Amino acid sequence: IDKDALDVQVKERKIQESAEKAQHEKFAHDMKKNDKLMCLLEERQKNEIKDLNRALTEFHKNFQKPETRREFDLNDPQALKKDRPARVSDSDPRCTVSGMQKFMGEDLNYDQRMKFQKEQLREWSLQQQKDWKNALADQKLADDLYDKFRIELDQKIMEEQRKQEESRRVVCTATKDFNRIQVAELDHKNELEKAQKIKDDMDEITFLLRGDLLSENPDQAIGPLGKHHVLVDRWKGMNQEQLIAIRQFQKEQALEKLRVREQERQRDAEWDRQRLQTARAQLLLERQQQRQNRVQRRDLDFVNAELSQEQKAK
Repeated sequence: IDKDALDVQVKERKIQESAEKAQHEKFAHDMKKNDKLMCLLEERQKNEIKDLNRALTEFHKNFQKPETRREFDLNDPQALKKDRPARVSDSDPRCTVSGMQKFMGEDLNYDQRMKFQKEQLREWSLQQQKDWKNALADQKLADDLYDKFRIELDQKIMEEQRKQEESRRVVCTATKDFNRIQVAELDHKNELEKAQKIKDDMDEITFLLRGDLLSENPDQAIGPLGKHHVLVDRWKGMNQEQLIAIRQFQKEQALEKLRVREQERQRDAEWDRQRLQTARAQLLLERQQQRQNRVQRRDLDFVNAELSQEQKAK
């Protein structure tokens, strides 16, 4: 590529970019100018609307007052104040029964009557306060008398309690002395009982050590009915004679048991011999029966063969 042509293209591109940049800047300047213009127009429109509303308000205020309207008497806020009262006296002819313009306690002398009632209530209240004060004074006098009586009664009770305490103290002193004597006697009695108990225990120990129970005397187990009657709770075992007799009896039992076993063995052997003989005889009988059956079958076959020959011959 030719260098000069490349430089020309670069210059043309720069010129084009500069033209586009200038165009963009001009467009941005026009946009700012238009924005300012729009702001001024909006501000002017707002001011015109505000002036128009103010002029309209002034016109309504000066030339279209509410009292100049035909229906103002229907919406007049001061209509009730301007109207005539419902009644001018308690005997007003307009106050009929159906008009409901006068009720009990709503007469025109209500203020004077209420004032009189308040004055009467005040008098009653003062009288009640006076009565209450008198009642309080009477109650205070009664309380004072009751307190005085209670103090006197308390003094009498305290004096009586003091006398009772004194008598109780005397009784307690006498009781303590009596209890002390009783304790001393009880201690002496306990010592005597303890000594007696120790002596009894020693005697019992000596008796047990020397008695038949710990010495294991076999004679103590003999009952009152004789030597064959044994007391179980005192029995200490057998003597030598009894042991020898028991061993001799055991030997006799063993020999008897051997003899019974030998008899049972012989009896079983005899039963086995008899079973073998019976089985052998049964076997011989079965063999004899088989031989008889073979002979009968052979005879029957011979007879059948002869009958067959005879039938063939016919």
